[in-house]
Amino acid sequence: MIRDEDRIFTNLFGQKPVTLEAAQARGDWVHTRKNLQRSQESIQREITQSGLRGRGGAAFSTGRKWGFVPKDTAQPKYLIVNADESEPGACKDREILRHEPYKLLEGALLAAYAIGAKVVYVYIRGEYAAETKVIQRAVDELYAQKLLGENILDTGVTCHIHIHQGAGAYICGEESALLESLEGRRGLPRRKPPFPAISGLYGCPTIVNNVETLAQVPAILKRGAGWFAGLGTAHSAGTKIFSISGHVNNPCNVEEVLGIPLRELIDTYAGGVTGGWSNLLAVIPGGTSMPLLPKNICDTLTMDYESLQEVQSGLGTASVIVLNRTVDIVDALVNVAGFYAHESCGQCSPCREGTGWMLRVLTRLKEGRGHIRDLDNLQEVTEQIAEQTICAFGEAAAWPIQGLLRHFKHDLEARLGADVPGRVR
Repeated sequence: MIRDEDRIFTNLFGQKPVTLEAAQARGDWVHTRKNLQRSQESIQREITQSGLRGRGGAAFSTGRKWGFVPKDTAQPKYLIVNADESEPGACKDREILRHEPYKLLEGALLAAYAIGAKVVYVYIRGEYAAETKVIQRAVDELYAQKLLGENILDTGVTCHIHIHQGAGAYICGEESALLESLEGRRGLPRRKPPFPAISGLYGCPTIVNNVETLAQVPAILKRGAGWFAGLGTAHSAGTKIFSISGHVNNPCNVEEVLGIPLRELIDTYAGGVTGGWSNLLAVIPGGTSMPLLPKNICDTLTMDYESLQEVQSGLGTASVIVLNRTVDIVDALVNVAGFYAHESCGQCSPCREGTGWMLRVLTRLKEGRGHIRDLDNLQEVTEQIAEQTICAFGEAAAWPIQGLLRHFKHDLEARLGADVPGRVR
């Protein structure tokens, strides 16, 4: 378990004032001048050595990603804060925006400096109206204290931060679709390459980082890469905010080290599974785009990137959705499939046609209608969608259904009368 002195998010629950003065008393914006006097290369190197990986779901090395930005270019560079938190089950970034905005903004400033960007855009989902007001108020206060703008703290560093609200499209959480939206167009993912680090916002080098990722940067630079790398596991370093919801006695957000056992996480912070651990049916470990896992796997599962990959799932946004035995697991996946069918941008035919097809077939199967062979057809279609689209939305739509077929195929077979192959009801 995490030690109190290792917590990065010390006001995650909003129990302390959300002001610049209060944030500075908690250690934010205290070492900013010192960090802005460091070389850009040394900051990138420290973040790389810390093992920090993107907390938005992709889990790519943050320092390496920054390193992709070309150094010898006359083009302006941009940093984008991805606050379009639309993954069902995810609510971690919302708490940072509400209660730790100064930590996020300091991280954005330091990241922008490290890549040579002078302009930062915070792209925030439209539904986060109250959070937008909080982050805008924090930006205004930082400008008033000369901590943003020109020649920050007499270091010669310039950084301007702008807040931009999206319109509530799930697809805009994908970084290139976010850039399209930011430029005033429909949020459709771009073909890659080129990647945003080479040609992003307005065709210029751009880095897109998640809220939680950037909010961890100041603490790493303050306490050192070795400290952060020493938390968690060898390949899953540091702490992570877990959003625990569903059939638990105390739904919550909590910061913990990566590698914590799933059962310990749920029992310690969420008050346990409703009805007890023996009443557990399955857990979706990283938001609805990740394949669910049955109880027998959850019994010994640890919450880190590698362990979840080994059981054919993923940590994703670390949005833990707990399902107990009162749940109709097929009906739950119909609900998930309905979300992805609705949110598909329609640009790629496998996703545009496949998400609706999967929803219709799953609905028939839930109701006990259809053919036994629909199960194999459903598996085949998921494989034709995943990794066949411009962005990762195809995998997000297909993986949950693959998880259902992998672990709960017997539920579907029972509804169709599996003892009679090809039976139609």
